[in-house]
Amino acid sequence: MTKNKFTARSAAYRSLILCERDKKYSNLEIDSSIRRFALEGAEKGLYTAIVYGVIERRITLDYIIGKLSAKPVEKLDSQVITLLRMGLYQLIYLDRIPESAAVNETVNLAKAEIPKAASFINAVLRNFLRTMGKDKIPYPPKNDPVNYLSVRYSCGADVINVLSESFFDPEPVLAAFDAQPEVTLRINTLKISREELLSKLSDKGISATPTKYSPYGVRLCGKSLPKEISELISEGYVYIQDEASQIAGAAADPKPGTTVLDVCACPGGKSFSAAILMENRGKLKSFDLHKNKLSLVKSGAGRLSIDIIETEEKNGSLRDDTLLDSADTVICDVPCSGLGVIAKKPEIRYKSQDEMERLPEIQYSILKNVSEYVKHGGVLCYSTCTLNKKENEDVILRFLSESSEYMAEDFRVGELSSNGGMLTLMPNVHGTDGFFIAKLRRK
Repeated sequence: MTKNKFTARSAAYRSLILCERDKKYSNLEIDSSIRRFALEGAEKGLYTAIVYGVIERRITLDYIIGKLSAKPVEKLDSQVITLLRMGLYQLIYLDRIPESAAVNETVNLAKAEIPKAASFINAVLRNFLRTMGKDKIPYPPKNDPVNYLSVRYSCGADVINVLSESFFDPEPVLAAFDAQPEVTLRINTLKISREELLSKLSDKGISATPTKYSPYGVRLCGKSLPKEISELISEGYVYIQDEASQIAGAAADPKPGTTVLDVCACPGGKSFSAAILMENRGKLKSFDLHKNKLSLVKSGAGRLSIDIIETEEKNGSLRDDTLLDSADTVICDVPCSGLGVIAKKPEIRYKSQDEMERLPEIQYSILKNVSEYVKHGGVLCYSTCTLNKKENEDVILRFLSESSEYMAEDFRVGELSSNGGMLTLMPNVHGTDGFFIAKLRRK
């Protein structure tokens, strides 16, 4: 099939097969396929919606298939189940797709890809319309809470259990993840003020509001990224950063003319925030374990007209004697399970217990090591984009119990105040990513 014969659905089918078979990250596969198949406009939008949506709703879709198919889901061929997921996703979640189109286009794709299964796929989809429909899905009973939440919100049982251990009732958090997040921009105040940016956006006919808590952000009123915003990004006036990350940068509060280390820097958002707050004066060293990602920091700094950032490949958990007692501020945004950004990264819904259990020890080793890089009287700011207390409060409390040189320091950003130097941002409460921030000061 030549490039220009690929439709949104046929391209989505191939991408979903690759993501499942080769464990490819959906965002990388989507970016690659949009270019490869020259998808534009409505086709690009439909393709993206189907790929992200099917991955995001996999548990729910497989549960429904199990209710409709005489053959168990685990016995179905991967190609068949991919097409069934695609068809059901369009029927349940894409209101602008007519039911007839969702069924017929899926069956036509089946005829082209796996002709022997086309009649079976047609029967299952029509059985859904006849016996169930999107408003009558028989979810598991609520008295089986893990199974109910897993199917209703399409999250693995391990993720549900972690959220349940961290919060009395995880359902409001899971419901918030189901809402597509709006785009939030961090303003480069080296070039423009928030008031000036809002005026510029208004002149371009783009609706935006100031972020509620961060004094440095604006939230776009819509789910897409207008072309004019892409131009402002390329010109260095703004960059995409969730309000939660902006709040973490404000909590660290680096001062102009000081020395700052960002020890897990990539892709660079917190380094950029720090440099802007420093008014591009002082020294800012951005470290990361992955050398190939540091180019993102360099290119971003250039676009933003920031010239105080130096990048270097470095493992945050390994001691570097040349950095001891060298920094006024150390930013420590550690690798984590990412349970706070499920709305943006659908694969996180299916993280295993094993993947999550090994993280607190890694996080603690990084925190413990880089704490020695802070000058006496300086600040150590720890953050994650997860809602797992074992990776958040437990790590900080362990560190404070074993590090007599440090104390928690309360902070305030906008209307938000920490409790004991710690703050958890909730998507269902604050309208941000799920995020944890702790501010510590070396005595």
